[in-house]
Amino acid sequence: MKIVIVPSGFKECMDAEDVGVAMERGVRRFDPSIDLEVIPMIDGGEGFAKTIVAIKGGKLVYKKVTGPVGKKIKSYFGIFEEHGKRTAVIEMAAVAGLKLVPRNQRNPLKTTTYGVGELIRAALDEGVDYILIGCGDSGTSDGGAGMAQALGIRFMDKNQCPIFINGGEGLLKADSIDMKNLDKRLQHVSIDVACNWKNVLCGETGVARVFGPQKGATPEQVEQLSFALERYAALIQEAVGVDVRSLPGSGASGGLGTGLVAFTNAVLHPRFDIIMNYINIEETISTADIVFTAEGSLDFQTPNGKIPAEVARIAKKNNIPVIAITGTIGKGAKLNYEAGIDAYSSIIQRPTTLEKAIIKAPKWIEESTESVLRQILIGFRVARRKYAKERVYQS
Repeated sequence: MKIVIVPSGFKECMDAEDVGVAMERGVRRFDPSIDLEVIPMIDGGEGFAKTIVAIKGGKLVYKKVTGPVGKKIKSYFGIFEEHGKRTAVIEMAAVAGLKLVPRNQRNPLKTTTYGVGELIRAALDEGVDYILIGCGDSGTSDGGAGMAQALGIRFMDKNQCPIFINGGEGLLKADSIDMKNLDKRLQHVSIDVACNWKNVLCGETGVARVFGPQKGATPEQVEQLSFALERYAALIQEAVGVDVRSLPGSGASGGLGTGLVAFTNAVLHPRFDIIMNYINIEETISTADIVFTAEGSLDFQTPNGKIPAEVARIAKKNNIPVIAITGTIGKGAKLNYEAGIDAYSSIIQRPTTLEKAIIKAPKWIEESTESVLRQILIGFRVARRKYAKERVYQS
């Protein structure tokens, strides 16, 4: 039997590589001789820059920048050279990710993407020709306004005085956008963004309503943030002539996709269209008898471009069964059956705390993978016995 494992990370717990290692241990515990291949997968979130830079033989450049709650943190971006072009790889999760927001400070009205703009500026200082940005696992919902300010954009109040936007709620005070001081070097670089194509900025499926609660927003704050982003979209349309409200990908990373389109002329792409240029999984998946994938939480959002659903889509081209190992099973998880995931199993088998689950996750992933394989073995044995009985009956 050939097994291919293509996991994503467990947000704020384990990256994709660590999840893959734990799943591999589970397979080896079941049968050390199984033909096995593990391909840790990225989706634009945690691990994006490090993975691509490692594949391309580049380097990481470390910088002290502004974190999501306004304090200075040590972050990084990647640099590599190919075909005479110098490329920077920026991972927004490494500077404004949810894991960088302390649990007692999780309020998307008050978190900023300013550090993302600082990393873009630092990449421009390196003389790059091209910037690739991964959007995912964000802890912010400021529409990229913080990023824009770091690149020279000014937001003005109704008296035409400059104001500093430090989180989504600051957008409520903005009355116009001044672009005169935008970093002119942006005109000479191309920027591509790997993002969730189905995330939009505004409306009932906008980032405030869908992702605000995940980032700590109360129902009242969700409404406030939704109104602020609608106002922000109107200001952008007035300033640059682009309606970003329902633009595909505009809601990526709390609306960072919007800021990148509006102020840096970036092009948004479905994340797997970009990532498949660096990581080829289709050929490997086609050789498998069973494909395993993994995600921290399997729910109604998973079919909307997340790694397990994309893995399942590829596997189904070859009619290969897909099993997902997950941390938690959330609302609407059954939708994943329609997305091509044949079965899923949670690593949490007993009541526990989040803190303990994070600590025990490597062991529980290992045990769950082994357990699922033992269940598959039972199915093989039942099928063999049934086949043998039918042969006897027919003879």
